[in-house]
Amino acid sequence: MQSKGSPVRIVYIVDDDAALLGSLERTFRAAGLTAVSYQTAFAFLDAAPDLSDGCLLLDIIMPEMDGLELQERLNSLGFNMPVIAMTAWGDVETAVQAMKSGAVDFIEKPFNDQALLDAINAALALDRGPTRDRESVVAAKLMAKLSPRERQVLDGLVAGRSTKQMAYDLGISARTVEVHRARMLARLGTHSLAEAIRLAVLAGLPPADLEANAADRQRRSGASRGLPE
Repeated sequence: MQSKGSPVRIVYIVDDDAALLGSLERTFRAAGLTAVSYQTAFAFLDAAPDLSDGCLLLDIIMPEMDGLELQERLNSLGFNMPVIAMTAWGDVETAVQAMKSGAVDFIEKPFNDQALLDAINAALALDRGPTRDRESVVAAKLMAKLSPRERQVLDGLVAGRSTKQMAYDLGISARTVEVHRARMLARLGTHSLAEAIRLAVLAGLPPADLEANAADRQRRSGASRGLPE
């Protein structure tokens, strides 16, 4: 429950699923948060100029105007509220796009209440500009700890590649990819692939040349069969 005299902590939710909105509102209110829901991106866009405090929980897949387009329009308005993107499970490409557009975090559906509340509380605690800059510096330092192969595996994850695809691209076994992935997560100090992807986007480093590795792998494979490169 929110204590008397404490600041109001507001979560704005944009999602076209009415049942999910109702469930999220109950969850947030039970945690002492104020929840305000919008069923369309257009409805939130109309309200956005008059909003200042709080954070935005934004579904990405919606009809008419999706979450990514709403992010672009909000950015053009100078909207500075922290955004948490909701994506489908395993939709890494969309999550990366949302992060590059300024989302502070993303959470995959279906999610558990505690993971969601942790993300919301972290977003509400942010000092937007300086904090984002500091997070980027910390993320870059963590990326510097990765070995070249661990970095390639992380870039593969960010690109949405499967373990088997990365194994083929890099010319190693799937088991070796998994070993490098485990070591990569350990060096980054997380057990979450979502958090690792978030750190990669924050670091803003150019990706390791996974495509070149794949092309080279194909050339070598062709040459071994006596085929022209």
